[in-house]
Amino acid sequence: MIRRAKIHDVPQIVQLIKVWSDQGEMLPVAQSQVFSQLRSFVVVEQDEKVIGVGALVIIWGDLAEVRSLALKPEAIGQGIGREIVSYLLDEAKELEIPRVFTLTYKPEFFQKLGFSPIDKKYLPHKVWKDCINCPKFPDCDENALIIDVN
Repeated sequence: MIRRAKIHDVPQIVQLIKVWSDQGEMLPVAQSQVFSQLRSFVVVEQDEKVIGVGALVIIWGDLAEVRSLALKPEAIGQGIGREIVSYLLDEAKELEIPRVFTLTYKPEFFQKLGFSPIDKKYLPHKVWKDCINCPKFPDCDENALIIDVN
């Protein structure tokens, strides 16, 4: 059900994330960003349409991020988001990355999966790698959560 994203998925990935970013539920993503990080993305497809997406982005030698987790509204509540996160955490284990975090407006979802809240100040590599270029920096209103996977 979950598979690696392919080039032809990029427009659907961008559009799916746009649905939620337009509502202020997640940060927008540019098509160029998806192309450049395509190997980080996985999708769930139904009837040749992407209904779910997520990415595992390596931040540092001991840290990765689950990012861009989005589902079509009609796919919510079916366990697809949980399956995507589980798949990405398994990938982190396989890569021997001990900790995975996320920045989210839906902390309850991630807490149900075993993530714990963490102060963003404990994620310095993330701040310098990505956050510094974010339009919300330094006033980020997302919740940071982390999980040990190894």
